[in-house]
Amino acid sequence: MVVALGGNALVRRGQDADAATQRANVATAVTAIAELAHDHEVVVTHGNGPQVGLLALQSEALHQVAPYPLDMLGAESEGLIGYLLEQQLTNELTERHVVTLLTQVIVDADDPAFAKPTKPIGPVYDQHTATRLAAERGWSIAPDGEHYRRVVASPEPRSIVELAALRLLVHFGVLVICVGGGGIPVVVDEHHRLRGVEAVIDKDLSAALLATQLDAETLLMLTDVPFAQADWRTPRARPLTHVTAAELRAISFAAGSMAPKVEAACRFVEATHGTAAIGALRDATALLRGDRGTQVTADGAGPPVHPANS
Repeated sequence: MVVALGGNALVRRGQDADAATQRANVATAVTAIAELAHDHEVVVTHGNGPQVGLLALQSEALHQVAPYPLDMLGAESEGLIGYLLEQQLTNELTERHVVTLLTQVIVDADDPAFAKPTKPIGPVYDQHTATRLAAERGWSIAPDGEHYRRVVASPEPRSIVELAALRLLVHFGVLVICVGGGGIPVVVDEHHRLRGVEAVIDKDLSAALLATQLDAETLLMLTDVPFAQADWRTPRARPLTHVTAAELRAISFAAGSMAPKVEAACRFVEATHGTAAIGALRDATALLRGDRGTQVTADGAGPPVHPANS
């Protein structure tokens, strides 16, 4: 299975992104992952939004050094988060090998997202500063409440560069942490060489791609809510428990929160006829059993039974 941790696994809403906070939150996340990993083959992926934002702020503070490009900040965040998860998982699962693999994800250089950046990244600015930085650095900017932020492209993930290495590690029973934050965005140039690009790939869509290309049976998306809801934040709100991809696609979800997870779940089950589940981190084991969260299948069949050591 592929277990996708939301960004809240490391920095919850309203918390500071200091090291002690992240270590404490990782310990909670690893408890859930370790319970799954005792009896199943697990690959872990994760978000990185708060960490990339922090790294962007730190980069801005070095006035004598040009800000690092987003592909490098993404790589830094993969290493940071992977280290925290890997160390804690190694302590919990003393019988397992655990590794973090920095992962490049190929996107199309002509993806329409590059012509219309929408993904906010980095610190907030007043309008004057944002306009000046946009002119100096070629940035796109957009309003963010009373302030402005840089916005970048969020292109479609197409393939994983290190897929063969991932398959090899999984084959030998290694628990791999990879494709963090959606992966490091790269394009293939006319000479068939890889080049990093200024973009942020949606982590949920990359998780679906990872699970599909690894032939996983299950995709678990662990977040801070117990399930997806239809008519969210309205008097008609209702939990979605066992649904098909077609049923989900007929419902509108919030673009910045649940919509990417729903799309990822639909893509995975449509491609593999496996099961995807969306729910709370604390319910990870029950999600796998099909007892909690939103269980998504391709044809409406019930959730599969996952016996130990399957």
